[in-house]
Amino acid sequence: MSSSLAVRPSTTEYAPYYGRYISLVPEGDVLQTLSSQLEETLSLLVSISEARAGYRYATDKWSIKEVIGHVVDSERIFAYRVLRFARNDKAPIEGFDQDEFARNSAFDERTLADLVEELDHVRRANLLLFRSLSAEALSRHGIASEVDVSVRALIYIIAGHERHHMEVLKTRYLSNDNL
Repeated sequence: MSSSLAVRPSTTEYAPYYGRYISLVPEGDVLQTLSSQLEETLSLLVSISEARAGYRYATDKWSIKEVIGHVVDSERIFAYRVLRFARNDKAPIEGFDQDEFARNSAFDERTLADLVEELDHVRRANLLLFRSLSAEALSRHGIASEVDVSVRALIYIIAGHERHHMEVLKTRYLSNDNL
């Protein structure tokens, strides 16, 4: 592991919006966090029944399956940005509309087990990529969604984004008040 992955990115490495995700990542090796987080997330998700997976805590909110699908889609997009910028690609990358992605995903037509398996494979593939990056590649920057971001910050954003959504699942979808 590069020692730069054990240090939280500075606020100059990402847009202020992403600070809320990066702040959720514990101190230490972010690759270890991503790995242990996967095990925790898989354990949580396999505890949800298929019948419960379509639950929405409000009519205008995503279902549990859509939340999981959103985490998968977002991780793929952030990892694509990691790959492009780590390889020193200077072309700006457009943003994406998470709600449009969810509307066009058909996540609710898939099984929960299938979505959980996909999340598992995406995270494991990304960990292989992230572990392969040199300190130089991790320090590179690029423009995504019209904002400068470092490769290192993107990896932290992935970890924080998942943590955020798993907390939302626990508190708004799976709490005793909603069972």
